[in-house]
Amino acid sequence: MSRPAKLAVIDDAILLLIMAALAGCGLIYEYLLSHYAGRILGAMEAAIYTMIGLMIVFMGLGALAARTIHDPFSRFAQLELGLAFIGASAVIMIAAVIGFTQYLPIYLANILLLPSDMLPLGSPIAQLQALSSYLPYVFGAVLGFMIGMEIPLIARVRQSLSEQHLLHNAGTIYGADYIGAGIGAAIWVSLMLSMEIQRAAALTACINLAAGLLFLIRYWQQINRPKLLLFGHGMIAILVVMLFKLGPGWQQDFNNLIYRDQVVFNQASRFAQHTITERLRGGGLAPVYSLYLNGRLQFSGDDEHIYHSFLVEPAMHASARQQQVLIIGGGDGLALRDVLKWHPTQVTLIDLDQQLVQLFKQPKLINDLPPRVANAISALNQDAFNDPRLELIFDDAFNGVDNLLAEQRHFDVIIVDLPDPNHPDLNKLYSDVFYRKLAQLLNADGAMTVQSTSPFHARKAFIAIGKTLAAAGFKVDQYQYNVPSFGQWGWSLATLSGASGRERLKALTALNHAQTWFSLELMQASFAAPSNLYLDSEQIKVNTLDSMMLYQYHQEAWSEETRGLGLF
Repeated sequence: MSRPAKLAVIDDAILLLIMAALAGCGLIYEYLLSHYAGRILGAMEAAIYTMIGLMIVFMGLGALAARTIHDPFSRFAQLELGLAFIGASAVIMIAAVIGFTQYLPIYLANILLLPSDMLPLGSPIAQLQALSSYLPYVFGAVLGFMIGMEIPLIARVRQSLSEQHLLHNAGTIYGADYIGAGIGAAIWVSLMLSMEIQRAAALTACINLAAGLLFLIRYWQQINRPKLLLFGHGMIAILVVMLFKLGPGWQQDFNNLIYRDQVVFNQASRFAQHTITERLRGGGLAPVYSLYLNGRLQFSGDDEHIYHSFLVEPAMHASARQQQVLIIGGGDGLALRDVLKWHPTQVTLIDLDQQLVQLFKQPKLINDLPPRVANAISALNQDAFNDPRLELIFDDAFNGVDNLLAEQRHFDVIIVDLPDPNHPDLNKLYSDVFYRKLAQLLNADGAMTVQSTSPFHARKAFIAIGKTLAAAGFKVDQYQYNVPSFGQWGWSLATLSGASGRERLKALTALNHAQTWFSLELMQASFAAPSNLYLDSEQIKVNTLDSMMLYQYHQEAWSEETRGLGLF
C-alpha cells in the first residue's frame, strides 16, 4: 500500500473514532440534562421525553445549518471546543440560576425585614422562577443544535480528504454514530447513572475535549488559528478538572438554595436523589428533619406521625389478625416502626431503593451524614430496620409481589406506602392488575391500606384509586385527614369479605394500644367526606394496567401546584 493510501486509511480511522466518541458524548449529554431536569424539577418521565425530543429537533436544525459552513476543518475544531465547555458547565449554570431565583424571596425578605410568613412571592418573582425551570431545555436545545452539526461537518472533512468516501460517506458516518451512541448509553447505565451529575458531565466533556484535541493536532495545517484553539483546549481542560473535583459541591450548594430548611445530607442512588434537611427551632425544641426524594417531600419529622398513624392504624385495627404484615414501599422505616408496635410475628417489606433503606437502617455508617442527623434518624424510626422479625426484599414491587405469590404467601395486613403516581412506572403499582395480585396475598379476613394522594389537590386521582381497588374485588372505604406538610391527604381501606373496613372500625370501643395523640374518634371521623367529593365519580375511570389514567389524573391535578418549583 502506498504512503498516501496508508495516510487515507489512518485519517479515516481517526475520523470514525472521533465520530463514535462524539456520538456517545451527545447521548450522555441528553441523558444528563433530562435526568437532572427530572430530579430537580420533578416529573422525571416528562422531563426525559421532552428533553430527548427537543434535542432531536435541534439536532436536525443544526444539521441544516451546517450546510452554510465553508470551512469544515476550522468550524469542527471550534465546535468541539464549544461543546466541551457547554457540556461541562451546563448543569452548574442551571443549578446556580434556579437556586438563586428560589432563594431570591428569602434574600429580599431579609433585606426588607419581612417576617418568614410574608415572603415576596408576587408575579414577577414567580415568573422568574418559572422561567428558570426551563433552563435545562434551553441548554438542551443549544447542545442539540451543536451536536447536529457534527455529522455533516465530519462527512465533509472525509469527503475533502478523499473522493473515495463519496459513495459510502453517509452510511459509514452514521454507522460510527450509532455504534458510539450505543456505547455511550451503556456507559451511562453502568457507570454514570448513580454518579454525581456534575462529575458525570465533566467526564463526558473530557472525552469531547480529547476528541477535539485529536482532530486539532491531526489536521493542524487545515485549521485557522490552531494555536488559539490549542490554548482554548488548555483553558477548558483546567475548567473541566475544576468542575470534576469541585463542581459536585458547588452544584449541591446551589441546589440547596431550593430548600427553605438547611440541607444537611445528599446522596444519589440509581433511582432517586435523597435529600435530608434540618430546621432549627430554638427554645429547647429538637430540630425538624425532613426527607425529599427528587425534590419531593416524603416526610417531615414534626408531623410524619399523623400520616403514618392514618396509614397503619386503620388496617391493623380492621384486620382479624396482625401476625403476618406486608409493607410495600416505606423505605424510611416509619410505617414499619408503627407496625412493630402491634407485635407481629413477621413483617415483610419490599422496596426498590436499597441505598435509601440502608440510609435509614444504618445511618451511622453513612459517609457525610452528620452524627446528630444519624442519631435523629435512628430515633425517628426507632431502629425498626434492625428488628429480627423483619424480612427485607429489594425489588420492584410488581415483581416482588409475583415472587410472594409463587411462594404461596399470605398476609393479615398489607400496607401500600408508595410515592404518588407521578411516573408511568409507578402508575402500574396503582393498577387493577397489581391490586388483584394483592387480593391473592391478603387473607380473607385481613385488611389493606393504600396511600391515595390528596383528595383536595388531586381529587380525580384519589377517587380513581378507590374505584380501581373496587374493580379488583375489594370493598373500599376512603378517608382523609390534614397533614400540615402535605395538606389534606387521603388513604383507602380495603377488605375482601365480611364487613367493610369502615364497619369494622365502627364496631370498636377502644384502640388496641395506647396512643400519644391518635384516638378512636379521630380514626372513625376521618371517613366523613364533603358532600360533593364523589358527585361525578361515575365519570372517573378505573386505572387499568395499560390505560395510564391515574398518571394522567395526577399530572393534570399537580401541574399547577408544581409550576415554577412551587412544591418546594
